[in-house]
Amino acid sequence: MTDVLGWRCTFGVVTPSTNTVVQPEYEDMRPAGVTNHVARMHIPDDPIGSDGDFDELIRRIDVALEAALERVMTAKPDHIVLGISAESIWGGGLAAAEAIKARVDRLTGGLPFTQAADALPAALRAFGVRGPIGIVTPYYPVAEKHLVRFAEETGFAVAATKHLARPSPVEIARTPLEMLRDALVEVNTPEVEAIIQFGANLPMGRLAAAAELWLGKPVIAVNTATYWHALRSRGIHDRVQGYGRLLLEH
Repeated sequence: MTDVLGWRCTFGVVTPSTNTVVQPEYEDMRPAGVTNHVARMHIPDDPIGSDGDFDELIRRIDVALEAALERVMTAKPDHIVLGISAESIWGGGLAAAEAIKARVDRLTGGLPFTQAADALPAALRAFGVRGPIGIVTPYYPVAEKHLVRFAEETGFAVAATKHLARPSPVEIARTPLEMLRDALVEVNTPEVEAIIQFGANLPMGRLAAAAELWLGKPVIAVNTATYWHALRSRGIHDRVQGYGRLLLEH
């Protein structure tokens, strides 16, 4: 029997317990007949002051994946969405994303699954981007090698990056919009054809949409790309206002 409220699709969303951006942004982008059901990956809001601290944060998130999946599966969702982007690419480019999918498949019986590693390259291709990209993240510099490897394995050179080195998981969501704006301007070098943003707890969705107007090129927030990819993979092609060209034109 079809879910009465989620008669088009019920998404089971897995995101860290410290993340306060994924849930409201996904709700903003949710068309009628689609519902989001969020399970939290338990992690502490410990301070981050070094590359080593950030590596430990990713390890803790990774360990918490299965328990959150087990919780959300009790709602019997139609489709699983991973509401964290770093885990999709940490430690091995496309191999890391494939390993995450295999773990999810084992617990869900192979339910349709969307993660940032699938969504961001698809979004770039939807815009016809071929040349170098810029990347903005809340991460520490340790992320650079993972991001560059991922981009290269998906066919994109990285021309510029900006890592904001936010001081804790919760503080990522409290990043001032002025800091995000300045980061976008910094990575907008002449050769950059598009800018993508990693870090699902950065409040970037609506700012990225606005930035497309004054930068004159695609600015793709990870939450927008991930939710777009999940919707389109279900055959749901509603045009959503307020989150940029990706959800309006593709």
